[in-house]
Amino acid sequence: MEEERIKVLSFPSDSPPLSIIAAAKIAGIALPTQTSTSGALTLSLSNGLELHGNYVILRYIGRVAAVRNFYGDDAFHAAQIDEWLEYAPTLLLGSEFENACSYMDVYMEKRTFFVSHSFSIADIAIWSGLAGAGQRWESLRKSSKYPNLVRWYNSVSAEYSDALNEVTALYVGKKGLGKQVAAKPIEQKSADGNSSDKVNLGSRPSSEIDLPYAELGKVRLRFAPEPSGYLHIGHSKAALLNQYFAQRYQGEVILRFDDTNPTKESNEFVENLIKDVETLGIKYQMITYTSDYFPKLMDMAEKLIKEGKAYVDDTPREQMQKERMDGIESKCRSNSVEENLKLWKEMIAGSERGLQCCLRGKLDMQDPNKSLRDPVYYRCNPVPHHRIGAKYKLYPTYDFACPFVDAEEGITHALRSSEYHDRNAQYYRIQEDMGMRKVHIYEFSRLNMVYTLLSKRKLLWFVQNDKVDGWDDPRFPTVQGIVRRGLKIEALIQFILEQGASKNLNLMEWDKLWTINKKIIDPVCPRHTAVIEERKVLLTLTDGPDEPFVRIIPRHKKYDGAGEKATTYTKRIWIDYADAEYISVNEEVTLMDWGNAIVKEIIKDQNGNITQLVGVLHLQGSVKTTKLKLTWLAETSELVNLSLVEFDYLITKKKLEEGEDFLDALNPCTKKETAAIGDSNIRNLKQGEILQLERKGYFRCDVPFVRPSKPVVLIAIPDGRQQSVLK
Repeated sequence: MEEERIKVLSFPSDSPPLSIIAAAKIAGIALPTQTSTSGALTLSLSNGLELHGNYVILRYIGRVAAVRNFYGDDAFHAAQIDEWLEYAPTLLLGSEFENACSYMDVYMEKRTFFVSHSFSIADIAIWSGLAGAGQRWESLRKSSKYPNLVRWYNSVSAEYSDALNEVTALYVGKKGLGKQVAAKPIEQKSADGNSSDKVNLGSRPSSEIDLPYAELGKVRLRFAPEPSGYLHIGHSKAALLNQYFAQRYQGEVILRFDDTNPTKESNEFVENLIKDVETLGIKYQMITYTSDYFPKLMDMAEKLIKEGKAYVDDTPREQMQKERMDGIESKCRSNSVEENLKLWKEMIAGSERGLQCCLRGKLDMQDPNKSLRDPVYYRCNPVPHHRIGAKYKLYPTYDFACPFVDAEEGITHALRSSEYHDRNAQYYRIQEDMGMRKVHIYEFSRLNMVYTLLSKRKLLWFVQNDKVDGWDDPRFPTVQGIVRRGLKIEALIQFILEQGASKNLNLMEWDKLWTINKKIIDPVCPRHTAVIEERKVLLTLTDGPDEPFVRIIPRHKKYDGAGEKATTYTKRIWIDYADAEYISVNEEVTLMDWGNAIVKEIIKDQNGNITQLVGVLHLQGSVKTTKLKLTWLAETSELVNLSLVEFDYLITKKKLEEGEDFLDALNPCTKKETAAIGDSNIRNLKQGEILQLERKGYFRCDVPFVRPSKPVVLIAIPDGRQQSVLK
């Protein structure tokens, strides 16, 4: 196409595509622009065709420009440019900005341009990302933190000053550029299921994270977990990104259960996955099952056999794996279609002969990409299926079923984590052999957390060996586990969307997630008081009230919505032993929610342990002058027995290296229970309610009050400070 065939570039008024406009200016391409009411970024051509998406359009500009090597001087350099175009959106993810700058600074140490020895659209994409960051980049630019990156940036700015100055003058600083663009919020049920909040899933820059070939109103995505475990934090990223793109492109998400392995799957997992997806606020169009397509998958397998694109192989599994690694063709690869169909029927029957066989695709045994070396399409398995019983004796592999069902269901884009990158070519090749519509793969990085196992096989080991209390154990990274530990879903959504659709491998700290959570719960959660049972100390106030009295005070001094609580005042009060140890004779201390007191006497046993304190009230004293602010409880029969439960990581290593056995890194002590007494109001807590025990931290009520002899169980919620919350 000739450049004069460009008709107009349409974009949202608050998100001008800086890189496209800059590239056109530098290349001398006339690029009429207009703001879009639909919110879509579109390049319209004079022949009626359209292109969508920031980097799709930028590549087009690169190809039609009369600038030497603008999109590389060969296929290899063009591919390198593509890599940088995929990396550029990292600059718009707030949490990753400086990490990206640091990476690029090292990369540019001995380079003049990002790719090869020529200025290209890769340089424009990175330059635009930095320029669009506004003041954040300008402050770093003036420092000496990233000298190589700044040198390159200044060089580009000077070399193409006329074009770039015009672009920045017009567009940098426009509303929304370099900022987050809000999308339509979705309904999110609260923990008790009664009230609903708005959870914004569209907090990413809409002009910079694009789905290639996406058309507004025509995007159809799927979230396809295998029902062999509960949803964990890694799956959550995939689910939320599907929802984000569906909302952004006014499309839809299907929830599909990839139930092709009856040995590992169960209805329990299906039911809990649905529960977890709904907990995340994912609005799916429908629920489907890969097993719904078993008859069609069988027909497709037989069709491929007849076309010579698949064959039945009885090579032992270990030998087959070795042959695939070495690029050696199976002795069965040259079997006739008739022989393959005969053995295929044996597999369907689950006969002794059939059980020795599998069905393989006939792709390319010499391909450097080993996933293309005749992958397995079907395996025999006599185990009954959790949905359809014992109807089948063989089941399709994920590699075979996924590309078929994606195309069959009209999926436009399949979101997959980058760990499957090598299998993308296999996915496309299988769809091609099947003669089905191509589904576009969009990659994102898998979310990995420090000190955390996300393998369902490894998590199952903890469940089966009674190392945890089940899939919802607070030590588990499952959605149910982290919610039970006190994480608000709003915090999880914010945390995951801050990572965006980055393709960089992420090893994230839990502290960051818990810090976000604290900011959500602290302004609203009620305050209560507890004293550790072990060695608690009685403080007798000689001039205290002879008769106990009660005051009604707020449960949260700055949030009326938390309600009120009753606090009892008496002559004899309990305090923590850890506090008593810091008190000196005649020291004035503050009793929180009461006033000051002066400790006159400290009584110890023969071992030097404090057993009692004696003091007097000094309510006219100033709380500003005291060093110790003490939590306390009146000595009454109304106090509630508590069990404060604190958890640690299941493994002792931040990251397990490849081949390292997780059993060698097990944490021997992952749970600590501390007996305590709490104020009488705690008996009114509901399961799932979050509270703060003053000076002890945040907790979630796991087991509410039933009777005096059974303690209320409160689970400690980390607050992002990497320290024990129990004193």
